[in-house]
Amino acid sequence: MARVRLSVAERREELLKAAIEQIEARGVTAVRIADVAAALGVSNALVLYHFSTKERLVAAAFTYAAEDDLAQLRRLLGRRTTALRRLRAAVRWYAPTGQAKGWRLWIEGWAAALREPALREVTRDLDKEWKAAIAEVIAEGVAAGEFRCPDPTGAALRLTALLDGLAVQMTSYAGAVSRARAQEWVDDALARELGLERKALTASGR
Repeated sequence: MARVRLSVAERREELLKAAIEQIEARGVTAVRIADVAAALGVSNALVLYHFSTKERLVAAAFTYAAEDDLAQLRRLLGRRTTALRRLRAAVRWYAPTGQAKGWRLWIEGWAAALREPALREVTRDLDKEWKAAIAEVIAEGVAAGEFRCPDPTGAALRLTALLDGLAVQMTSYAGAVSRARAQEWVDDALARELGLERKALTASGR
């Protein structure tokens, strides 16, 4: 059966999605242009036409994944509800016990970013945007009198550091931390950063 003719934008998106799948399956170092091409049944030349090098394809794939994650974060934080509920929903989604996709992908990205400047820029920008968004909602909650936090920026850094660390443990070492225990730790940390009793945090999710 003949392949449907795609626009340039549609073809790029198809290639980026395939690249993400291949990176998750094979790792950044091992993945090849040929793997992405084979996954879609297209030629290596077509992939190179759109991205010219493997490095550019990988950086673009991580950018695509980052934009998708940030869009979901903005949706969660943009809801018409209290800052506490928005914050808790975002943290639970981002946590390795939640629905955020691709933790294996991001762990691969962090490792590869040590050697790839373009990829390091992508992961750094995502990290900055995530922390800034969390800090902004914490500041909103403080201003509204929902909770206390003298340093929203520091709180955002500490929370994301915990979430990232748990993700590495749970992704790299199966069974190292149970989902239930990890969620307890995340809720405890969030309540502590906001100067709340944990029961108040739990009630906010009802």
